[in-house]
Amino acid sequence: MKLSQFKIRIPQELYAQRPPYFRDECRLMVLHRKTGEIEHRKFTDVLSYFNEGDHFVFNDTKVFPARYIANKENTGAVIDVFLQRELNEELHYWDVIVEPARKIRIGNKLFFGDENTIFAEVINNTNSRGRTIRFLTDMPHDEFKVALYKLGKMPLPKYITREADEQDLEDYQTIYASKEGAIAAPATGLHFSRGIMKKMEILGIEKDFITSHIGLCNFRNIEVEDLTKFKMESDELYIGPEMVDIVDRMHEEKRNLVAVGVDVIRGLEAVVGTDGHIKAFSGWINKFLFPPHKFTTANCLLTNFYPGESIPQIISFAFGGYEQMMTAYEIAIKEQYSFGDYGDALLIID
Repeated sequence: MKLSQFKIRIPQELYAQRPPYFRDECRLMVLHRKTGEIEHRKFTDVLSYFNEGDHFVFNDTKVFPARYIANKENTGAVIDVFLQRELNEELHYWDVIVEPARKIRIGNKLFFGDENTIFAEVINNTNSRGRTIRFLTDMPHDEFKVALYKLGKMPLPKYITREADEQDLEDYQTIYASKEGAIAAPATGLHFSRGIMKKMEILGIEKDFITSHIGLCNFRNIEVEDLTKFKMESDELYIGPEMVDIVDRMHEEKRNLVAVGVDVIRGLEAVVGTDGHIKAFSGWINKFLFPPHKFTTANCLLTNFYPGESIPQIISFAFGGYEQMMTAYEIAIKEQYSFGDYGDALLIID
């Protein structure tokens, strides 16, 4: 398919700038794939579509404060620094994006914080805006990361036009986040409150986790019209052997397997072997899903509403069906649903 087929004009005012006061207060649209029927519900109704023994798969990645302001040595030029991932704990090497990149060369030093309490040296160029930096510190690793993170902000997407603040440190994190490594939240998981998780337990609805450290791909624009030629940035993925057993069991028992977020469905589909079964995995993936794609893992997807021509929008269209999802988005705009990471939810079921 072509990128332009996913172009949708979404009014800026529909992009949620903050989440609801309570995590589970958002609206929920339900799309039935087999019939095309659409329902309008509250997110607190989501479990009413599932039964004892059904299974939800969550992403337990944890977002770290990745956006920083630094000053260049000597000139004092203001540089935006976006941390991507830590490369070496002992040497404090980090893979980063800098802006404006033309001002940053190997050997330059960058100072962080109002009092320049933390500083780093650029030691390598990785691509046009990418750099490897080494933080120059004698602090133990854990102590240094605490000091560094106090200076950073959560990496909110561009359609959230305000500056990230301290409230986002809590809001832009799922309640079950445990494994640090993401620079974007698994947004659909943000809707889950402790109350809903407890209700799942009471109803006998099972849950388990994969770890997909959502990386820079969440912030990239697709710049090719032919989607078959698009190459995604790689994300780090961990799927344990217990998840392999769960997926096989759900299929055998013909129960619902719910992927909570496009990051989860992408991770599961990326490790399907030639025999049609998923495999335990630890490594990096760059799989991109777009229509038509035959999904062989989860039969339900819980997602959000995303900008047109974006990666998560296209993946969700692949799962829900292009025509039906286009209709759902048109209705969402008409009915004033909230879009984006802090927006409303969409449940796609058979």
